[in-house]
Amino acid sequence: MEWWLVYLLLGSIVGFFAGLLGIGGGVIAVPVLTFIFAAQDFPPDRILHFALGTTMATIIFTSAASLRVHHAHGAVNWTIVKKITPGIILGTLAGATLAGTLTSQFLSIIVMIFIFFSATRMLLKILPAPDRSKTGSFWQSLPFLATRATPARNYQLPGRNGLFAAGSLIGLISSLVAIGGGLLTIPFLTLCNVKLHHAIGTAAAIGFPIAVAGTIGYMANGMTQLQTLPAYSLGYIYLPALAWIVLASMLTAPIGAKATHTTKADILGKIFVLLLYLLAIKMLLNIFR
Repeated sequence: MEWWLVYLLLGSIVGFFAGLLGIGGGVIAVPVLTFIFAAQDFPPDRILHFALGTTMATIIFTSAASLRVHHAHGAVNWTIVKKITPGIILGTLAGATLAGTLTSQFLSIIVMIFIFFSATRMLLKILPAPDRSKTGSFWQSLPFLATRATPARNYQLPGRNGLFAAGSLIGLISSLVAIGGGLLTIPFLTLCNVKLHHAIGTAAAIGFPIAVAGTIGYMANGMTQLQTLPAYSLGYIYLPALAWIVLASMLTAPIGAKATHTTKADILGKIFVLLLYLLAIKMLLNIFR
């Protein structure tokens, strides 16, 4: 428990930037937790598994808070959430199971690449196009995915099979790198001509089943390693880290959200991108060691 201050600091940073930039905290929590768990002498070949599992558990709380806000503003399309969730759950559980079979070194490479990708995307401000009205013809060219337009909102969504396939892929990747899925879900929904405002709100709702399924997956996989788990662990979820990170992030997220409207928001965003690059480089150096 002497590490509680470190976890509080991490949670504060994660919550602040999540509120500021509207992203999940996985891209920063996972690499930092790997360094912390290494300093605490966790089993070397399971360190990243604990980082991924613990981060997934924290996303349950942050995604629930985000979901409530977006729902209150009418920005969640529950029809899409309902249809894509079966694929999300299957893909996320598959990702957590796959992660349990991979070495920490291989998982580190996957996480490092994703962090570089996320940081570069933020640095270049690569945003999804707000209108993809011709997407329907693309889905129509793929019979298995069977496009289905929603006239009331001019959406061009794939059919049930397409949404299941997209959800499975989003869930798989999200589980492997411990994110709420927004970095993947939002571009997919905008590709389907969903307005950015509703894409963000719907992605926030989809993040909740990703977090729940991912947490269950990492918890179940970790239970097969009982002889090597540190105290206060529930599978690959380290409960002290979970508690302190959630407490701090829930307190600082509103502060970050308010800071979005200040002139310093852009500067803080660049600092966050720089931090991501430094963390990814640090992970890269550790891999070569």
